[in-house]
Amino acid sequence: MDRRIFLTAATAALALPALARASNLTPLLTEAEALDGLRAIALWRDGAEIAARGYGGWTPDRPTNIKSASKSVVSALAGIAIARGHLEGAGQPIAPILQADLPPDPDPRLAQVTLGHLLSMQAGLERQSGANYGRWVSSPNWVRAALAAPFTQDPGGRMQYSTASTHLVAAILTRMTGRPALELARDWLGPVPGFAITGWDRDPQGIHLGGNQMAMSTRSLLAFGTLYAQQGRAGGRQVVPESWIAESWQRRTASIFSGQGYGYGWFIGQLGGRDVRYGWGYGGQMVYVFPAARGRPAAVIAITSDPDRPSARTGYRNRLHDLAGRMVGTL
Repeated sequence: MDRRIFLTAATAALALPALARASNLTPLLTEAEALDGLRAIALWRDGAEIAARGYGGWTPDRPTNIKSASKSVVSALAGIAIARGHLEGAGQPIAPILQADLPPDPDPRLAQVTLGHLLSMQAGLERQSGANYGRWVSSPNWVRAALAAPFTQDPGGRMQYSTASTHLVAAILTRMTGRPALELARDWLGPVPGFAITGWDRDPQGIHLGGNQMAMSTRSLLAFGTLYAQQGRAGGRQVVPESWIAESWQRRTASIFSGQGYGYGWFIGQLGGRDVRYGWGYGGQMVYVFPAARGRPAAVIAITSDPDRPSARTGYRNRLHDLAGRMVGTL
């Protein structure tokens, strides 16, 4: 039987612009080979992947550690948990949920910390990232260590980037559903075509590390981004509430390091003359979502890199921002 595919005039009208866009991306995808540490890039527009390429022996389908880009995934799980009635909302205090893990004589400000404060990095607790990260993950109980950290400011103040905050969200999800966070992700995000988490580290109590050490492929990261680009719909279902995406993408604070806005697990800024919402992980794990605006359709770019090299202070992250901005200009 002849298996060749023949395009109708209508199909060709849709396919040719996509082919032209992919062709326009080729020089940029080739240029990206000069970025040491780059592993893979995948791009989506108009409901379909339009280009993908691997580098240095990697492929877009090979899992890698997406590091803190997983904080955006944890935020999605929190939004779904609210929609399903497991949580009350972003304003819900966390102390009653984590009562068993509070210090013996807790700082009164712990009663003021909300789920939203954790997701926006405004809990006020001493941050457990950077220089404090190793000590925190060496503790026998990461949840208790996070809650016992001293306050360096009141809840709701400036952003203090801390993986302990999103780990507390993972602990809350497990406490309120009775299910591991990985199980929730595979169930609740299962309708998203192409999405898969292939590994996720746990703490000594078996709670998945909210906001780090999550393995997925570049195409899986792209699939997650397309979920947000399509207002939370995938596989014919409303997977993430559209209202939660709007809440997550509302600027609530800003990074003291980059000045970029931050919502619930998403950075907020502009690239290539377009608004962008992005997840960022150590080493250069990026998922850029460009919402539809001014007649331009939504677009998503996923990039993975060597997770063991810094990306902020070396300028590598900025080079990825520049590349993504130029790429979206061709889409």
